[in-house]
Amino acid sequence: MAQPENRNPKGNRPPPAQDQNFNWRGPVFTLLAVLVLSLAFLAKLNGTVQEISFPQFQAKLDAGLIDKSRGLDLVSEPGSQIDYIKGDLLSAPGGTGKGEPFRTQVNLQYNPHLQALLEGKYGIPVTPKTEANYLASALLGLLPFAFLLLLVYFFFRQQIRMAGKGAMNFGKSKARMLARDKNKITFRDVAGVEEAKEEVEEIVDFLRDPKKFQKLGGRIPKGVLLIGPPGTGKTLLARAIAGEADVPFFSISGSDFVEMFVGVGASRVRDMFEQGKKSAPCIIFIDEIDAVGRHRGHGLGGGHDEREQTLNALLVEMDGFDTQEGVIIIAATNRPDVLDPALLRPGRFDRQITVNLPDVKGREEILRVHSKRVKVAEGTDLAVVARGTPGYSGAELANVINEAALLAARRGMKAIGLAELEEARDKVRWGRERRSLAISEKEKENTAYHEAGHALLLELLEHTEPLHKVTIIPRGPSLGATMWLPQEDKYNMRKLELIDSLCVTMGGRVAEELVFGDVTSGARGDIKQATGMARKMVCEWGMSEKLGMVEYGEHDDYVFLGRELSRQRDYSEATAQEIDREVRKLCDDAYRRATELLSRYREKLDAIAKALLEFETLDGSQIRDIIDSGSMKNPPSAPPRGPIQPAPAQQSAPSQGLSPDYPTGLTEAPA
Repeated sequence: MAQPENRNPKGNRPPPAQDQNFNWRGPVFTLLAVLVLSLAFLAKLNGTVQEISFPQFQAKLDAGLIDKSRGLDLVSEPGSQIDYIKGDLLSAPGGTGKGEPFRTQVNLQYNPHLQALLEGKYGIPVTPKTEANYLASALLGLLPFAFLLLLVYFFFRQQIRMAGKGAMNFGKSKARMLARDKNKITFRDVAGVEEAKEEVEEIVDFLRDPKKFQKLGGRIPKGVLLIGPPGTGKTLLARAIAGEADVPFFSISGSDFVEMFVGVGASRVRDMFEQGKKSAPCIIFIDEIDAVGRHRGHGLGGGHDEREQTLNALLVEMDGFDTQEGVIIIAATNRPDVLDPALLRPGRFDRQITVNLPDVKGREEILRVHSKRVKVAEGTDLAVVARGTPGYSGAELANVINEAALLAARRGMKAIGLAELEEARDKVRWGRERRSLAISEKEKENTAYHEAGHALLLELLEHTEPLHKVTIIPRGPSLGATMWLPQEDKYNMRKLELIDSLCVTMGGRVAEELVFGDVTSGARGDIKQATGMARKMVCEWGMSEKLGMVEYGEHDDYVFLGRELSRQRDYSEATAQEIDREVRKLCDDAYRRATELLSRYREKLDAIAKALLEFETLDGSQIRDIIDSGSMKNPPSAPPRGPIQPAPAQQSAPSQGLSPDYPTGLTEAPA
């Protein structure tokens, strides 16, 4: 761990160390010498000559205090319009002895007859002279420039030296050593990823007691790669390792290696391992390693030389000729598909730990961890919230708790209740309600029938998930939404469930056509969702009888541009046309089936739509009451009406539909 800083006896931090290479005496002595020499030269130049003004000179001339025996000198300087009269002053008229030298400034342009006046009227001989003091002029002229240069030297020398030092330190590692403190993160703060915790706890145990594993001949993995979707807690898990292990922990991001200068990344890798070797055993954590560990040669127009050099240095340091014992590398990424295969082989990253989205039990544990920092009302069952948040990551669950706390604070509540948690859940996933949006009655009625079509089919079809909520209040980018939540976490989709999901997706457009005899752009998101689902059924999941259980094309969750551009289609044009026909057939069959069901149950469709127009939001139980008995046993309170305006011109806007890979359902009418 990092050593504590040295402190003086008074408990204050020591002053920053001065730069030993900087000599302040030279510039200071130079400046003082220039000033002293300038003053001495000027003093010698002027001597003890008394400066008097021209009116004073005239008064002394009239009083007879000018020494006529010595005479006066009329001194002019080349290139100057100012002249001087020099002479001696007497202490009394007619006095004898050496007088006191004086000098007065005159301008012969205004007094052109001054010499004749002095010689004729006062009888004082005037001797014209020319004096050129080039040394004094040069010194006085250069002195301001010398002073300016000294100022520039003092102000910018430190910056210039720091820039030079930074240039020499480009190759130094930017890894930061994390010190243990009282507010450290431990494994108690990590929930929902129990298997990943067990595997990294094994590494911590090895670092604490290596003999426990070495006595059986085992060798701890040299590298551990944490893989998982964003927000699942990969970086949090690494920080927990730093809090648990009594060894130095270096943290760095993959983007810190690559700079604009060639060779800097490789130098930083070598320096990072050199620091780790000096502190071994230690842990080095590289976050977002895909920034530096991408496939070599898969970039556009060839490989990136600087990134490849950095990756090569990392490969050599991890398992090359210069093997570093006791240095464990932990890296995190959500793009394992773009990593170079040489980085993933045993001996480098021996172990790959997948950090998946949490299940219902993990979500409840995550909610309990984050709820410790806020006030939750007594009797609030977090298990209910956990069951209602399938597909949520740890980061989203933390955001749910935070949004619920903010919502409770705005409402003036002292604790967070279940209603605030459910509202925060909907806000995090689907956006905030926009009750202030002005919607015409025509648009509102169209949205009500659109969502009623989805909701009715959800209840009529056998292989669908339970209906959760239907609303025509604008939320996020949509004008309305139909939400369904699964009873349990699902990891596979059956063919009958997918066919019923296609039918539910078509319900909004079918309801519009049945009721109004016209269709709107509101089903754009539904069409996109249905097309994607049908194409996956045909091309990826082998659910087409004509095309069989064959995968057509390579399908990755993430797109790697360099690989996508070089990839060629592995099926013929005839097969492509057959795929299009099968996708079209699945969508058309779902549309036809939705039309038959909604036409048969038109009265229930009208009843649900009228209830939505009146109450705006209905939950699943209320919709089921309308279908079963035509009325609601427990109707909601009527919400405040929002502003209503004349019908605006319709505009097509995108909708947000969830992929069938996600267990949470949402069908929307777009804004």
